[in-house]
Amino acid sequence: MKLKRSYLSTAALLALVAASYQVNAKITLSPVFSDHMVIQQKTHVVLWGKADPGKTVDLQASWGSKVFKTTSDQNGNWKIRIPTPGFGGPYQINISDGSPFQLSDVMLGDVWVCSGQSNMEMPLAGWGKINNFQQEIKDANYPKIRLLQVNHTASSTPLESLNLANGGWTVCSPENIPEFSSTAYFFAREVYEKTGIPIGLIHTSWGGTIAEAWTSASGLKSFQEFAEAIEKQKKVQNKADYEKQLQDWEQMVLDRDEGYKSGVAHWLDAQTDESNWRVMRLPGLWEDSALPGFDGAVYFRKKVTLPASWKGQELTLHLGTIDDNDLTYFNGKKIGETKGYNLSRNYKIPADQLVDDENVISIRVFDGSGGGGIYGEPSQLSITAANGEIMDLSGDWQYKVGLDLKKVPAMPVSDNQPNRPTVLYNAMIHPFLNFAIKGAIWYQGESNADRAHQYRTLFPAMINDWRKSWNIGDFPFYFVQLAGFMKTEPGPAASPWAELRDAQKDALKLNNTGMAVAIDIGNPADIHPKNKQEVGRRLALIALAKTYGKQIPYSGPELKKYTIEKDAVKLDFNPGDGALKTKDGAAVKGFSIAGADQVFHWADARIVGNQIIVSSPSVTDPKAVRYAWANNPESNLTNQAGLPASPFKTDDWADSTTNKK
Repeated sequence: MKLKRSYLSTAALLALVAASYQVNAKITLSPVFSDHMVIQQKTHVVLWGKADPGKTVDLQASWGSKVFKTTSDQNGNWKIRIPTPGFGGPYQINISDGSPFQLSDVMLGDVWVCSGQSNMEMPLAGWGKINNFQQEIKDANYPKIRLLQVNHTASSTPLESLNLANGGWTVCSPENIPEFSSTAYFFAREVYEKTGIPIGLIHTSWGGTIAEAWTSASGLKSFQEFAEAIEKQKKVQNKADYEKQLQDWEQMVLDRDEGYKSGVAHWLDAQTDESNWRVMRLPGLWEDSALPGFDGAVYFRKKVTLPASWKGQELTLHLGTIDDNDLTYFNGKKIGETKGYNLSRNYKIPADQLVDDENVISIRVFDGSGGGGIYGEPSQLSITAANGEIMDLSGDWQYKVGLDLKKVPAMPVSDNQPNRPTVLYNAMIHPFLNFAIKGAIWYQGESNADRAHQYRTLFPAMINDWRKSWNIGDFPFYFVQLAGFMKTEPGPAASPWAELRDAQKDALKLNNTGMAVAIDIGNPADIHPKNKQEVGRRLALIALAKTYGKQIPYSGPELKKYTIEKDAVKLDFNPGDGALKTKDGAAVKGFSIAGADQVFHWADARIVGNQIIVSSPSVTDPKAVRYAWANNPESNLTNQAGLPASPFKTDDWADSTTNKK
């Protein structure tokens, strides 16, 4: 299945609402109900839809003999609540208002909502291409795991209907799994294999999105910083006005971009003067090196001399992934242009564009927000010839800033833009609130990292909001802590990503939550690490232990308390399984220590039973210890089950992101 990358206008959504209630004859169902679905076991579930006003609607499920009845209201709406036994199936559900309709191949099991941003969305194939994806797809034959894919939809007001892929639920198979969430699939596979319970996955996520977009207006009422945006969204925007504003803004950006002149990107010319350009190593996000906190347009150039044997061949330029958009030239002629932060760039270079001497690759990269740059793997930055030979392009590139977005007015915001408070909750969560679920898994936070301190209250507010909205108690809510990403710093430093991870860890104070630590399975060059098998497995371990009652280790070492004794700090841990150890058998890495001056220094750390003793000759009167406190820290503390310890801090000193909103 292919995920739709667009979201719906208000008019399209109204049309969808009408279409969703034309399933068969007169009796209709909400689109969440279809053949192959999973219904939550051992509870009372609600089925709803439309019929002619005043019609008697009968419903009978094949797991029982009772016929349930209701009457549609004056608008034709009907709703029936029925009990469900333990897991099993397949079953049929027969519904009639005089014209019969049947749902077939229905399983009773556990339904999990799977949400977040791109690391939850990341498919097995497609743009994701996780580890061993071809074999994983081939092996994905699990007929008792069912998949429901929600397409990207944003709305300023809560919706009742849904924008679904594939007409509704599908059976997990090699044909249906390639474009589905890999994290969700591996979670379900592990749970199913250990319990035998059919699993329904509702995948409703959107890459690059913020937590407040997934929270309702009432859930955000205590956050004054969102009040103005929520109020503004109540006003209907004219689509033509927005498109004109956006067109004018894009033209202004080009007019103010020093690399453009008279509508031509002249810094991409082959003969551009590079004498005052600087050097940046690629691949990598520019925030991690030469341009911290920068959004805007940056031009890159690299000169290459090609092997004589390549003359007369068509070549392919591979640039990996670029955040957000690129315009790419070779020897002053355009060879490609792509918009999208998660798309691979592979551009053909015609044989007649090659020259004997130096060839010039020139790229304009535009980033609207967040991380920016050419950030794929080093092996992805290359030129390949038709004969299979490869030229490595990683390393030093010349660069020059064309436009800093801080120097222009903010981009106009569309009513359909996803990164606004409430709009994804309204369109991609709210329609499910009558649908019974077992719990939720969540992988998000990258887009909130610059406001990590705010996330300390925002994330728990979102969890509580979902639980209140579903009105089924404190259902299980399990989430993934952000993996390591970006370059490793030489010394201890402030880290928004570390603060975001700590905010995630704080959410464990809420009842019935769990956190899968992923600090050890990240990728410094890729915000989308490929080992989603282990991410899903660690989430499943939590569910198996806390939801399904399996006596298994599910957490890495957890700090219980600490004591300061002269020039050392003693940390007492609950190891979670067996004794403390290091993943690689080497000395413990990743601890830093500070005195009252709040300046951290790398520390010596040694394991003594279930204690770790931390000290440094640079700190004679220690006050605080931090572990794995960096964007991409070196860390190796685990338990006997191989589950890593979460990053943590013992101090309550101010976050570096405290005043960021």
